[in-house]
Amino acid sequence: MKKRVAISIGDLNGIGLELAIRNHRYISKHIEPIYIIDRDMAQQGAELLELDIPKDFPTVPKFSEYFSIQPGKVSKESGKYSYLSFRYGVDMAICKEVEALLTLPINKEAWHLAGVPYKGHTDSLRDIFQRDAIMVMGVPSLYVALFTEHIPYSEVPKFVEREKIYKFLINLYRNFPDYEKVAVLGLNPHAGDNGVLGSDEVEIIAGVEKANREIGKEIFTPPIVPDIAFTPYMRKKYSLYVAIYHDQGLAPLKALYFQDVINISVNLPIVRVSVGHGTAFDIAYKKNRNLNSQSYLNSILYIV
Repeated sequence: MKKRVAISIGDLNGIGLELAIRNHRYISKHIEPIYIIDRDMAQQGAELLELDIPKDFPTVPKFSEYFSIQPGKVSKESGKYSYLSFRYGVDMAICKEVEALLTLPINKEAWHLAGVPYKGHTDSLRDIFQRDAIMVMGVPSLYVALFTEHIPYSEVPKFVEREKIYKFLINLYRNFPDYEKVAVLGLNPHAGDNGVLGSDEVEIIAGVEKANREIGKEIFTPPIVPDIAFTPYMRKKYSLYVAIYHDQGLAPLKALYFQDVINISVNLPIVRVSVGHGTAFDIAYKKNRNLNSQSYLNSILYIV
């Protein structure tokens, strides 16, 4: 039996709706989708795209005000709609009406304009469930778990404390128990060079050692020098990495697998997966260009 999946529609000024409409026939072979958009908004977007909404395209009752889609623009109206679409999908997952939630891309500035008190899906999920949700991005051959996510780089060192590292690693292990070795990156160049280039690695080492002691085996590595961590040689040894900050892990990951990457939230009581890209305002609703759907399709296959 196919799984029922809620698909929050994302920012309607971006490419989310087009991904949903163009790929509906394919994904319906694998899951039973429920698109978190009301029929009037879906119809408005479809007309702008010059596409027909599939007859078996299931939507939900109206849950927010009707507004005019502005292709490629940041607006509080689209921010509000995307947030309420997401919350609707979360509620469906909580009530067991669906077996998973797939989120299409939102715009953080639009959420801010709409008064949404979160920077994205993951920190919202932490608040909703009061759980330490972990953002993991990647492809089956290479996943990257982010110790810190959407915070300024200048604030990252404040979070690098042994107890926080330890708790993060234990939660990660509980969700990925089949990995025999997990590569933990250092924060500083050359992983600090034994304190010459920074002392943050002392905290990372202490957190790693405590986590490994609790697990009872050496799962997590001491801090690995970041600039060699994603070389072909290292990727033969490791397929799950812990990045201390956002771009440290995602810049190399997307350089390698940009079109394929998905985003999953683990350590939650629901299954949540997302595409690994943004709203693509620069190409939204434009003609004569190819829309790459691979990340969206990979997200579906992850749920299946």
